Amino acid sequence: MIGINDIEAAAARLSGVSVMTPLLRNFELDRVAGGTVLIKPECLQVTGSFKIRGAYNFLNQLTKEQARRGVVAWSSGNHAQGVAAAGGMLGISTAIVMPEDAPKAKLENTKKLGGEVITYDRYTGDREAIARGIAAERGAELVPSYDHEYIIAGQGTVGLEIAEQSIEIDLPVDQVLICCGGGGLTAGSAIALKARLPDVSVHTVEPQDFDDTARSLALGERVCVDASARSICDALQAHTPGELTFEINRRLLGPGLTVTDDEVREAMRFAFQHLKLVVEPGGAVALAAVLAGKIDTKGKTTAVVLSGGNVDRDLYAEIQNTVSG
Repeated sequence: MIGINDIEAAAARLSGVSVMTPLLRNFELDRVAGGTVLIKPECLQVTGSFKIRGAYNFLNQLTKEQARRGVVAWSSGNHAQGVAAAGGMLGISTAIVMPEDAPKAKLENTKKLGGEVITYDRYTGDREAIARGIAAERGAELVPSYDHEYIIAGQGTVGLEIAEQSIEIDLPVDQVLICCGGGGLTAGSAIALKARLPDVSVHTVEPQDFDDTARSLALGERVCVDASARSICDALQAHTPGELTFEINRRLLGPGLTVTDDEVREAMRFAFQHLKLVVEPGGAVALAAVLAGKIDTKGKTTAVVLSGGNVDRDLYAEIQNTVSG
């Protein structure tokens, strides 16, 4: 099982590669929450999301022969950019299977970073099967988007930083809200947070119709979302938790939280107006949970991860220009 030593080793590999994003406070957010809220803005991370952490930690540990043959990944967009960026840094060729309706910004940035993009229909295709077929044909290494110990350890550096930074400013966190798709960021971060702050409570936040982790945690076994589920949170549309990530999360997490797409839109507007940050829909769900009162924040210190900021300009403008109800 992955431990704090694996996350500390990942942090050492990422030194000088990823950004140690700050913990930010905001007067208006604290007022709304009735407590202290510490924002971890991974939207300011290399490639605009936390995904570079796990991708680089994975690629950096390939053998010379594995690196020579290249890698294949599947991603809704942020992992794609992380893999492409890490591959560029390490001289490894990268191919990524992405939904054809992924945000244009994510598709274009992946290509600019040197990744070969192979598109598919997210509602009828099987991205993992496509990626595995390409990898087998090329003899390339597969880079899962969340369900691998190297990926989880790399993403866990987010939680390690939250713990250490909050202790340093004498505001050790009581609870941490983390945007959740397949659960890699949450699993790694929970390991690190619990190692540094044993009493901390860690919670996933998901789109309302993609609540597979919340329901799986409640039932004690992995369940799937309905095939008809839809959300503006393109980065969080995993249909079931990862095997490895769920095994970790079911031991370490509190109850999962969910938010509606309208609550996500409101959180994106709040981030723009008050935090001066651009946050993508999937990256805003944890903030949305605080703003919508999905968890008690009064008198507590709550950390919120803004996991990414890669959103198409037109969608972002539409959301910002819409008056909340």
